[in-house]
Amino acid sequence: METALPLAMAAVTLAGILAGYRVAFVLAGSAALFILLGGLPTAFFNLIVSRIYANVLSNWLLVAIPMFIFMGLVLEKSGAAERALRGAQRALGGSAGGMGVSVLVIGILLAASSGIVGASVVLLALLALPRLTEAGFGNSVSAGLIAASGTLAILIPPSVMLIVLGDQLQVPVPDMFAGAIGPGLLLVLLYGLYVVWRARGLPRLAREPEAGARRVGGLLLDVAPLLLLVFCVLGSIIAGIATPTEASGLGALGSILLTLLYRRFSPAMVMAAARDTVVATSMVLMVMVGATCFSAVFRGIGGDDAIHGALAALGGGPWTVLGVVLLAIFLLGFVLDWLEITLILMPIFGPLVAHLDFGNGLDPRATLLWFGLLVAVNLQTSFLTPPFGFSLFYLRGAAPDRLTTAEVYRGVVPFIALQLVGLGLLLAFPGLVTGLL
Repeated sequence: METALPLAMAAVTLAGILAGYRVAFVLAGSAALFILLGGLPTAFFNLIVSRIYANVLSNWLLVAIPMFIFMGLVLEKSGAAERALRGAQRALGGSAGGMGVSVLVIGILLAASSGIVGASVVLLALLALPRLTEAGFGNSVSAGLIAASGTLAILIPPSVMLIVLGDQLQVPVPDMFAGAIGPGLLLVLLYGLYVVWRARGLPRLAREPEAGARRVGGLLLDVAPLLLLVFCVLGSIIAGIATPTEASGLGALGSILLTLLYRRFSPAMVMAAARDTVVATSMVLMVMVGATCFSAVFRGIGGDDAIHGALAALGGGPWTVLGVVLLAIFLLGFVLDWLEITLILMPIFGPLVAHLDFGNGLDPRATLLWFGLLVAVNLQTSFLTPPFGFSLFYLRGAAPDRLTTAEVYRGVVPFIALQLVGLGLLLAFPGLVTGLL
């Protein structure tokens, strides 16, 4: 019976989320309910308030979240990201395989500049989908490539998911950003090999003649300022010159300067980006407050002990524990968002994994970083897995007349498989994560 209350709390929370209620209120409400059902003292409410203040309200690291969101929204709403996308398309077009690889390159560029999956998927759908189908790729392959390329925005730094994961696992965000470069490039390589293989035998695209100097000059004007902004933001963090919070402010200012360079600045655009930033940030922080309440009460009623006991009963050692955790995250990704999974599971499983010895020579700090990036790649699949993958919704909404739901679902299956291959390689070769530290 010791596990009855934790199981009941997990079941009530999952049922509330699947019923469509606001995640933040479900998490906080189930915490309040099980304080009473679990017989915890009323002083536990005071403990929760102090934890909310310490973990969320006074956490300066979280200031980077609205600044990076604002940076991405300014680049999207001003058209600066779209301009870079069109410039890269013009430069990298040619063969069908080159066209597919160019979409991947553009996905990386959008990921590193905005970090917003919705914006990346919609922009790629509007601009690249016609070109991919013109190149001879079927609707399913085109849909899968666009969804997977756009979803790179959740993994490639600067990424809000990496900031939240680093905060929950107590891993420095610069380490998370540096560690994500290897997995991000690995996924791009796997996607690229698949696209080139699918492009074999397709005819070469007809291109309008354009002088070399003019093409290079246009590419530099369209893409170089954005690349410089990304380099300054990420480089300052990884090199230790600036904290993530300071670098996020640099990125927000740089995005405004970029709109001035392209003559796309307007007060209305900045206000629209600011309003959307407030909405997105409020959602993230409210969920974090609810998750703080949930994790505190879940531990208070013996949830940690129940999980440890269940994992010990499985046997098999550290790798079995890691496999069960990753499998649970993958399965939850079919029905829950990455933020909900991160804030509910990481405070529970992070300390457990940190003290396991996987025989790969990693110390506890490096183990947590490795585990964090395994989780990040695993969570990325939640954007692609039906029926609730957000990238699928974005893509379907951006191209309602060109794609059917069945074509979108079929298209993402190979890319989900490639992500699992990438996850396996990260498990086998931790140096892909820790190599830059």
